[in-house]
Amino acid sequence: VQLQASGGGLVQAGGSLRLSCAVSGGTFSDYTMGWFRQAPGKERGFVAAINWSGGSSIYADSVKGRFTISRDYAKNTVDLRMNSLKPEDTAVYFCAADRGSGYLSRNPSIYNYWGQGTLVTVSS
Repeated sequence: VQLQASGGGLVQAGGSLRLSCAVSGGTFSDYTMGWFRQAPGKERGFVAAINWSGGSSIYADSVKGRFTISRDYAKNTVDLRMNSLKPEDTAVYFCAADRGSGYLSRNPSIYNYWGQGTLVTVSS
């Protein structure tokens, strides 16, 4: 399966961005999908994940209430809507797919496939 992330850019603090991850080459419903991010000099960290149906999701505490993950079966995409952005949200954002674990995970090692990343920069 191939993952293609897009939608990153430069935004002022308090602004919004929507990231999108296009999934191809596999059966979309087979995958739990997640978003992770990596800031300069830091390890890759969990942001959000959504189950196969879109009916269940989990978030990192740092983004809860500001970010929303969703999936669109018509387009085979997973979106991350980011509101009230803060400078500390600046990072490269990666989408990831987990085939087979059957549960929502914050652990990046569970995910089998990764997109190339898209840079989000939030200015103060």
